[in-house]
Amino acid sequence: MVGWCKKLSESKWFGRIVLAVILFNAVLIGVESSREMMARHGRLLLSIGQVVQAIFVIEILIRLVAHYPRVDRFFKSGWNVFDFCVVALTLLPAAGPLAGVARLARVLRVLRLITAWPELRLIVSTMLRSIPSMGHVILLLTLLIYIYAVLGVQFFGERQPEFFGSLGQACLSLFVILTLEGWADVQAASLEYAPWAWLYYGSFVVIAVFVVINLFIAVVTNNLQQAKLEDDRSMPCEKSDLLKSLDDLKRQIEQVEARLRDRK
Repeated sequence: MVGWCKKLSESKWFGRIVLAVILFNAVLIGVESSREMMARHGRLLLSIGQVVQAIFVIEILIRLVAHYPRVDRFFKSGWNVFDFCVVALTLLPAAGPLAGVARLARVLRVLRLITAWPELRLIVSTMLRSIPSMGHVILLLTLLIYIYAVLGVQFFGERQPEFFGSLGQACLSLFVILTLEGWADVQAASLEYAPWAWLYYGSFVVIAVFVVINLFIAVVTNNLQQAKLEDDRSMPCEKSDLLKSLDDLKRQIEQVEARLRDRK
């Protein structure tokens, strides 16, 4: 039984079936959001939802049995823990004080698409790995906005109070300029009484938008490469054991060949 579950959980078609059920579940949740569809086919949709839930439960049980007797290895992976928690929460009653949690868990089942798709897992892992580095880039961007906001209040506060009347307004205006939305109009208003204003706006756009945004991209790219390397190194125990066996067999063959050559 354990061997069958292990072989089944590692097969490609099993993963494809689970992925198809997750996609079907996503469509089903979208259909259930329609009051008209629920009024017409509510019972049918609820019955289909129960079947989908049963499939998810069976899938988790198969994966748990595949790790027997070391079931704890299943929970060493954060993605497995996420799958288990989502499926477990969907078993809560749909009525009563925990009804909201059950409904939320049914929606979270769509996120299982991330765990079932290796490419999506890689992207999410990259995002999580990038959070600490992103904090430093955000701090740099905050300091840059603060410095330019102080300068903006001093240079343009009297003539453009709607944009630089206070430090808070200046920070908000610079944040909008950071999105490159309507900043040319703000600059045009400043150029009417300060011909050098282009230097202020131009330097902020170049430094904040191009440099800082490129730093974000560089951080994500670097973490993406590291995540790929870790994903390639993290091979299942069964595959690593097989490679070790092949290496041992290769050494034995080389030893036998060396002995035959010595005899000759």
